[in-house]
Amino acid sequence: MIPRDNIAETNRKHWERMVEEGCGFTVPWLDLDRDLILRYAAGELEPAPEHLIEIYPAGILAGVEGKDVLCLASGGGQQSAVFGLLGARVTVVDIAEGQLEGDRMAAAHYGYEVTTIHADMRDLSGLEDESFDLVYHETSMSYVPDVYQVYSEVARVLKPGGLYRTIFTNPAVEFAHEEWNGKGYCITRPYAERIRRFPGGAIEYRHYMSDIFNGLIERGLPIQRVEDDPHYLHPNPQAVAGSWEHSMGYLPAFAIVARK
Repeated sequence: MIPRDNIAETNRKHWERMVEEGCGFTVPWLDLDRDLILRYAAGELEPAPEHLIEIYPAGILAGVEGKDVLCLASGGGQQSAVFGLLGARVTVVDIAEGQLEGDRMAAAHYGYEVTTIHADMRDLSGLEDESFDLVYHETSMSYVPDVYQVYSEVARVLKPGGLYRTIFTNPAVEFAHEEWNGKGYCITRPYAERIRRFPGGAIEYRHYMSDIFNGLIERGLPIQRVEDDPHYLHPNPQAVAGSWEHSMGYLPAFAIVARK
C-alpha cells in the first residue's frame, strides 16, 4: 500500500529511519521463552521480565492459541513474536516496510507463520470484515490525527465479541522527554495544541480524553478495562534523565481494552 497522504508518508520515512538506526522499538525479540510467556499471561510473574512488561494487561495474552490476532501498527518483530509463540495466527499491519521485516525475521527464527501487510492503520481495506479475535495496538496512535478513523476500521475487522487493546500516553499532562529540567518533566504545551512536529520530520498528535474514550463507545467498542503502564512500579535507577525509560517512571502510558 502506498501511504495516502503527507502524514502517512512523513511518519513512514521517520520509522524507516528508526529501523536503520536500530531504535529499540524496531529490534525483534529473539530471546523469548514460551513457558515464561505462559506464566506471565497467567499472572504468575511479578515483576514482569524484560520485554513482557511492555505487553499489559498480561491477561490479554491468555487463550490466544488458535485465535486470529492483528498486531496493528505494531511492527518490529516484538509483540507479534509473543503471539506467534503462543500459537496465534498473527497478522501485522505497519506503515514501515523495515518494521515488517522484523516480524518476518522473528517468525523465521521461532518457526511460526506470519502475515505482514504494508498499510496505514487508518485504512484496513485489505482486511475482511469480522476476521480477528483480537486487535493489539501499540503506542502508535499519536501518529494519526483522528482516533475515530482507526476505531472504525478496528470495529469493522473485529469479530463479534472480539477484543481491542490500544495504548495512549497521558494526553492531559503530555511532555517531551527532553523537557527534563533537573528536577522533573515540564509541561510546555497548552492542552489545546494538538500537533507537534519534530526536527527529524515526524508528526505527532495529541488526542483529547473525550475522543479517546467516547470514540470507542460510539464505534461499538465498550470499554472493559483501563490499566496504567507498569513501568512506574519498577523504575530503572540507571535510566538516563530525559530518556524514554526514565520518563516512564514519572508518567506512564495507559492501556484500554474494549470488546466489540
